[in-house]
Order: sequence, then C-alpha cells, then structure tokens
Amino acid sequence: MFEVHKGELFGVLGPNGSGKTTLLKMMSGVMPYGHGKISIKGKEISAYTAKELAKIVAVLPQHSAQTFSYTVKETVSLGRYAHQRSWLQSWNTEDEEMVKKAMAQTGITAFQDHYLDELSGGERQRVFLAQALAQEPEILLLDEPTNHLDLSFQKELLDQLKHWTEERGLTVVSIFHDLNLAGLYCDRLLLLEKGQVNQIGTPIEVLREERITAVYHTSIEKLAHPAVPKPQIVLLPEETAQNRNNIEINEQYLTVNDDHIQLIAPKPLRTLSSGVTGAGFGWHHTFINRHVDQNYDCSDPVQEMKEYLGTHGFTGEETVGMMTAVNLNDASFQLYQEGEISVFIVVTAGTGNAVDATSSQRMSSKLAPGTINTWVFINGHLSEAAFVQAMVTATEAKVKALLDLEIRDPITGTIATGTSTDSLLIAAAQRGETIEYAGTITLLGNLVSKGIYECTTTSLKRYKKRHSL
Repeated sequence: MFEVHKGELFGVLGPNGSGKTTLLKMMSGVMPYGHGKISIKGKEISAYTAKELAKIVAVLPQHSAQTFSYTVKETVSLGRYAHQRSWLQSWNTEDEEMVKKAMAQTGITAFQDHYLDELSGGERQRVFLAQALAQEPEILLLDEPTNHLDLSFQKELLDQLKHWTEERGLTVVSIFHDLNLAGLYCDRLLLLEKGQVNQIGTPIEVLREERITAVYHTSIEKLAHPAVPKPQIVLLPEETAQNRNNIEINEQYLTVNDDHIQLIAPKPLRTLSSGVTGAGFGWHHTFINRHVDQNYDCSDPVQEMKEYLGTHGFTGEETVGMMTAVNLNDASFQLYQEGEISVFIVVTAGTGNAVDATSSQRMSSKLAPGTINTWVFINGHLSEAAFVQAMVTATEAKVKALLDLEIRDPITGTIATGTSTDSLLIAAAQRGETIEYAGTITLLGNLVSKGIYECTTTSLKRYKKRHSL
C-alpha cells in the first residue's frame, strides 16, 4: 500500500517485467485489478465515469499509436474532450488558449500544422505530452516521458514538470528507466521487483547501492551529485584482466626541463588535486608542474594555463596543471615501496612566500619565489576515503619537514606551515586490490609520510643552497 500526495513528483522504478506499466494502467482506470483498491481524492476509481476521470487524470503512455493522421494541433486539441459538452459545438476561447499554451510549453508550436507521421519519435512524444497537458489534469500519469527526447528536452520537460508540481499543485506519477533522472527530479520513489514493492522513500533512501545492485542484477556505484543533494548511479563495466593488473608509475614517465616538469601516465589515473587545472576529483593522464617568473601576475590564471597547455600540445581537460616560481632543477623525486604497495613522490619546494596558516596576518608584498607543489602517485586502488586521508597525511609530512628545517613566516617569525600558493596532487592507478585507508598509521600512509618528508626536505635544501649562493 502506498499514497501519492498532491503536488508530488512520484517516480516508479524497476527492471523490465517488474510491473511498472501494469501499475500505471490500473491507476489510470484502463486495466481492472483483482485485489485491493485504488482511490483518487478519497473516491474509488471504479466509481468515476470515463469523462469524470479524464477531468482529473491525464495519461501519457510509453508508445502512443495513432489510427488517423491528424495534425499536431488537432492531436493536442483532443485533450480538451473531457471539458466539452459536445465536440466542436462548445469549442471556445479557453480551449484554444489551453491548446496554444500546451504546445508552447512542450516546444511544438513551430510545427503545429504538420502531420504526426511527418514527425520524429521525440517530436511525437512531445505532441502527446501537450495533449495530456491540454486536459488541465490534477494528476498526470507518465510512462517514460523522456523516451526519444534529446538531452536538452529531457531537462526542459522535467524542469517544467517539477515547476508545475510546486507552483500549481499538479501531481505527477512517472515511470523512469533512467535512475539518475528519477533521483534528480522526484520527491519520492517506488521501487518494484517482480510485481512487489521493494522500497518506497526519498531518492537517497531508495537508490542505495546494495539495493539497486540486487534488484537490477548489475554492478553499480552510487555517487553524490556535484551540485545538488541527490544521488547519482553509475554503471561499472566488467573489468578485463588487463584492468585488474596494477601499473607502476615511476621515474621512467617523468621528464624535467627548465620550462616544466611533466609526467605522462600510460593510462588515465584517478586524481584529487588542488591544481590550477584538474582541481577536485577527476581522471587525468598528463601532469604538468610549470615554471613561471616570480613576478607572474594574471587576472585569469586558469585560462592562461589552458592556453599554455594547448601551446605545448597538452589537452587541458586531461591535464592536472600547476605553477611554481621555483627552479625546477631543485625538484626531488623518488619511488618508495613496501611489499606490493609503492608510491612515487615528486616535490618542488621554495619558501620565499612561506606563511604560518594559523596567523591572522598575511603578506602584502611580493617576496622571493616560493610554492611547494607535491605529486603523490600511488600504485594501487584507493577508496575515496583513502584519497582524502592521503592528502591529510601528505600535508602533515610537509609541515613536519618545514618544522625540522625551521622555515619561518617572515611576517610573524613563527614556523611556517607551507607557502601561500602550495598545490597537492594524489593520483592512483585504481588497479589491483582496494586500499581503504591512508592515514599515518597505515602502510600506505607510512610510505606517503616518509616520501613527502624526505623529498620536501631535499628540495628545500637545494632551494636554500641555491639562494645562499
């Protein structure tokens, strides 16, 4: 038993054969039901006449067949049938306005005089939706409404439906095959399995990874939407033996020259970084640490960096790009390994703009070149938690190196925690066994800590030696 509330966008999910379309047909009064009851506005559906029901409920089936070749406008006009005492004799200005409004809302006005058999599948879908809207229903039943629609019209349609539920109190019950669209737009979801209710609830409650995997019998992963608090589902293709085998990122992929340090991986790596380009989580196979003049000043460093990458033959979307004013010959890099886990560390470090992050004071003048840029390439498969923990571990090790070398904030005189423009990259091949944690007490954390501390220390000593000459 379940209820759909007024003004709700209610989604129905389930694999093929789970009973989604059958349920919708029973709710529309088209198909009889043997057990239980269906009530609309407190009245059992069987007590309504067909015309009474049509004033309340409009239906957009998955495949709308037409016996006669009507024009678009004629087809939409059929939606006004429930509001007329007799066809044509009672057609009035209100009917005309509702038909025009429904066509405008679905973007079909431009071809209102075309015949249905002249239209594409997506265009016909929009025509039948307009017909349903022309009924001015209180309840709209939709069977895969985005079927045949391109991406822009899918969004436009669902945005409009969501607006109508919120502003007009329209109740929408819709079948979805696309779990992500359902999760993004629906207030609540009903998940069916073999004709039975598996779960009813909010998208977060229903779209649980283990539940969807079990009902749909396929491998998926649930992710958070980047802009709104809604779950998104991604399919996981079957891994080949090649993908299961690990790859080792090491010095053979690294090139250092006066202009930039580059590392080009043999396969895209999962990354978490604070780079100028490629920031946040992503997949990248090219990594650039570019030398810039200590007086570098640009109003749009991201765009300027993309232009630099393009000039040098790199694709910005596939590249994590960083900048440093440090002489790149002072870079330190080394592979650290313990058992089956290995970590390749690359660090460029300078302290001219060293800063104590705990101080409320900030430097107002430009000093000698600084920036500690750190790359951590982990040859393994990391959980998201391990990515974040690796960043914390790397930062703690960097601060320890600054402490032991007594690097100070020139304004406060206190021990510096970094420089004002530091960048950090964690990259993983995402192959082999999953590494769940990367805190300081773990084997991976220990390798990261040791590597960051030693490479940062070496690079800083080279920097200090160069600037003491």
